[in-house]
Amino acid sequence: MQNGPVTNELLPVSAAIEGGVLSVGGAPLPRLAEEHGTPLVVYCERTIREAARAYREAAPDALLVYGTKAFPNVAILRLLAEEGFGADVSSGGELELARRAGIPGERIVVHGNNKGDDELAAAARLGALVAVDALDEIERAVAAGVRRALVRVTPGIEADTHEAIRTAHHGSKFGLPPHDAIAAIGALRDAGVDVEGVHVHIGSQLLHLRAAGMTVEWLALFSARCRAELDWTPRTIDLGGGLGVAHVPDEAPPSIAEFVAAVSGELARAWALERLEPPRLVLEPGRSLVGRAGVTVYRVGSIKRASEATTYVAVDGGLSDNPRPALYGARYAALLANRADEEPGEAYAVAGRHCESGDLLIERVPLPEPRRGDLLAIPATGAYTLAMGSNYNAVPRPAAVLVADGAARTIRRRETMDDLLALEQG
Repeated sequence: MQNGPVTNELLPVSAAIEGGVLSVGGAPLPRLAEEHGTPLVVYCERTIREAARAYREAAPDALLVYGTKAFPNVAILRLLAEEGFGADVSSGGELELARRAGIPGERIVVHGNNKGDDELAAAARLGALVAVDALDEIERAVAAGVRRALVRVTPGIEADTHEAIRTAHHGSKFGLPPHDAIAAIGALRDAGVDVEGVHVHIGSQLLHLRAAGMTVEWLALFSARCRAELDWTPRTIDLGGGLGVAHVPDEAPPSIAEFVAAVSGELARAWALERLEPPRLVLEPGRSLVGRAGVTVYRVGSIKRASEATTYVAVDGGLSDNPRPALYGARYAALLANRADEEPGEAYAVAGRHCESGDLLIERVPLPEPRRGDLLAIPATGAYTLAMGSNYNAVPRPAAVLVADGAARTIRRRETMDDLLALEQG
């Protein structure tokens, strides 16, 4: 499928083109590529802050926690903490990043379908809110000293997104079926744990509101069932995250304000219908905070006409810094950062450098005729790209910089061969 040209909605809010050069946060991308090398992930501070403030304005009373897995980074966590955010973490490593960023335990939600005893103990020491995900986790959580909990429930709702990032369907590896969730709530309460509420997350890269509204309605009915069976109702409802961002021009997700208004409005309506006390809302945005903020800059290498229909433009990165196209068939747009005002000509396939036929970042995208040494910029790559990176083919992972007011600071240094070899033994 051919992707259309890059539009303003795909780029960070500070992006500009002057003299044919694309800049972000007042910093020209060719200059950043020269100073920091390529591939390079460039994050716009203003875009992240504006998204965070949109959530805060739309949900002033909610607990907002950053979905750290989108891009686990201490500097980003600190920036979001300045905007009143906590952290949603799903491993001991992410928990440690949040701790080092200075986020207090009362603003941390700990997830995971297979938490280790050490991870439960670390969460307990910080006083974090633990989302219990399995019946056999209960005894271990109590032994570890967990005193605040949510129970993750699986409502059996199919979100309109790729099957690999749906998380609330029947048979999901995440959460508990309703009957088991009720049993977990009772067992945790009997053990003296404060069960604050329930958690549900239906999936990632959501571009429509229907599934989120259905989930809230389902949760109201589930909460009424808890009242009838346990004489207990949730004080907290954690709806997870999942709001998508546009990666190509034909994707049009709801705005943050529209998304929050829809779920909070449905929450108020459904809870009133069941005569339930209004709960505290928890939201866990990740992609919608950092996805649009990131642009990945690659250096163009070989250009190869493989057939009458396909010309490959190879870049110096690929699935080691962005596995989403290989994993999910994710689509992206692109432009030449050093020739951004030139009109596109034919369509090209953007290939990564790795020894996999599936290492194709973009199937077809219109570009001006590329030349070796050009800089290819792929917008909307701030989430689930470098976060999911690897060292496949012994390729060091790229650097990330945060830009504002024309200045860039490194928030993740580029890996070196010495970093990779330091792990070798013998």
